Amino acid sequence: MSTAIVTGQPVPGSSLEGDLRALGFDVRLAPDAADAEAALAGVPGDQRVAVVDAGFVGHVHALRLGLTDPRFTASAIPGAVTAKPDGRQALRRAVEDTGIAPDAVAESMEAAGTDVHRPELGELVAAVPADPQARNEARQSVAAVDDEAIRLRTAVKARDGFFTTYCISPYSRYIARWCARRGLTPNQVTTASLLVALIAAGCAATGTRPGFVAAGVLLLFSFVLDCTDGQLARYSLQYSTLGAWLDATFDRAKEYAYYAGLALGAANATGDDVWALALGAMVLQTCRHVVDFSFNEANHDATANTSPTAALSDKLDSVGWTVWVRRMIVLPIGERWALIAVLTAVTTPRITFYVLLIGCALAACYTTAGRLLRSLTRKAKRTPRAAQALADLADTGLLDGGTVRRLRGGGYTAPLLAAVAAAVLVIVAAVSGFGSWAVFGAACVYVLLSSLAVSGPLTGPLDWLVPPLFRVAEYGTVLLIAAKADVQGALPAAFGLVAAVAYHHYDTVYRIRGGTGAPPRWLMHAIGGHDGRTLLVALLAALLTPTDFTLALTVLAVVVALVVLAESIRFWVASARRGAPAVHDEGEPA
Repeated sequence: MSTAIVTGQPVPGSSLEGDLRALGFDVRLAPDAADAEAALAGVPGDQRVAVVDAGFVGHVHALRLGLTDPRFTASAIPGAVTAKPDGRQALRRAVEDTGIAPDAVAESMEAAGTDVHRPELGELVAAVPADPQARNEARQSVAAVDDEAIRLRTAVKARDGFFTTYCISPYSRYIARWCARRGLTPNQVTTASLLVALIAAGCAATGTRPGFVAAGVLLLFSFVLDCTDGQLARYSLQYSTLGAWLDATFDRAKEYAYYAGLALGAANATGDDVWALALGAMVLQTCRHVVDFSFNEANHDATANTSPTAALSDKLDSVGWTVWVRRMIVLPIGERWALIAVLTAVTTPRITFYVLLIGCALAACYTTAGRLLRSLTRKAKRTPRAAQALADLADTGLLDGGTVRRLRGGGYTAPLLAAVAAAVLVIVAAVSGFGSWAVFGAACVYVLLSSLAVSGPLTGPLDWLVPPLFRVAEYGTVLLIAAKADVQGALPAAFGLVAAVAYHHYDTVYRIRGGTGAPPRWLMHAIGGHDGRTLLVALLAALLTPTDFTLALTVLAVVVALVVLAESIRFWVASARRGAPAVHDEGEPA
């Protein structure tokens, strides 16, 4: 329960008290400053509290945006200000200093150093009229604008892909409203989306044409629910740290489980082994995401963040048709899942993976080339925070940067070392037979060079390439060694290991984005880091027979999955219980 303190003399005929109660507030009247201070003191310390001028006139949705958004410690709109428990002291001091006028209270809080969020209201009305005529005009303005229509429209993500914007969002927003009116939460819709996707993967695993058709239909329905959960969060302002994590991780779990279902379906239908293609698709998609994450974190708070390439990109975004072409080229989640669903229904798993790999490869080349051009032409000074984020994303566990500190040069040395290390390892693994000690030797070289690459702060213009290069090296080596084993079960075991490690890498990204920091160092060391895992897989291949290697790889996948999942779930559940700041990702479509 939250408490709203309505200050000043009540206005006859005002619906304010009813509107506040409809938003879940316990309403208390405070005609003067002494009453307001007493009311503030009487509100339990673990509750949100709002101070609202009794003369407020405006839309209910304006009050909702200004007073109920859980992402901000304090927020305000004209005539109303609110604070969560951690901002209550600042609110109380402001009331004591300035009196009961909410606008003055908000200004006082900002002057004292408290960040006060002021939502963009657009056409929504929020005002405290000074006289009866102004009040009448404000009420007419309220009646002239349908705030429910605005609420529905703004429930849709501001930036999204073509397929999502034109084929899903026009009706999924109404599903979101239906869910809100029945008390469903975004997390429940997210979970439903995961279950539908897992059923779709199960249908694909049957290997029958009806199963493939059902899988495609269910995958699209899962995506509708995936859009609905975010729209429900925006519609009802039900943002949460746990919800953002579930939404992000379940997206990856759904897609990669579906890849596994397709691989099983191909084997059941015709005996066609496409596990290498399924694992390749997962590796390519994960590395694409790491490129995006690393680039964005490297430039999150960079200064002088301009370049001719960025200016050209902004200019192209001002031309309507180029916006949609560029968004479709990168094959975002909507276009990608629609492509997978249609191909599953009408072709074979092998064709589906071929088309997916080609499309994702072209998208990866396009986005990476653009980021390279921006980085090379940008004169930006990166911050220690960005360098730390890149070091965390690098996931070095066996020999961390402190082991060989000050041996690495500056400029482009870090990405060059990482590229050489990855190239040596992947090429040797590709040309060597299974069990070759040459791969283990290349893995040793990789460990040393990769550690050298992160031995200094990652502040160079292309240092954001280091984490994705490490992902290519680790995932690619596991894929190649498992393929060379040429025994049943080796590639599915490799798929499981890469999936578990990829989950850990995604989890690291979401922690950094949420402002909670990277996973603890003990976890990095416990699961070996990218260098330790790569070295271990190469050693196991050299020591064991293909059959024993498959068993060892399966055990390693299970152990890594159990460790990272247990620590991740513990962390996110504990963060939600501690009341960690709510987040909601409105970035690039995944």
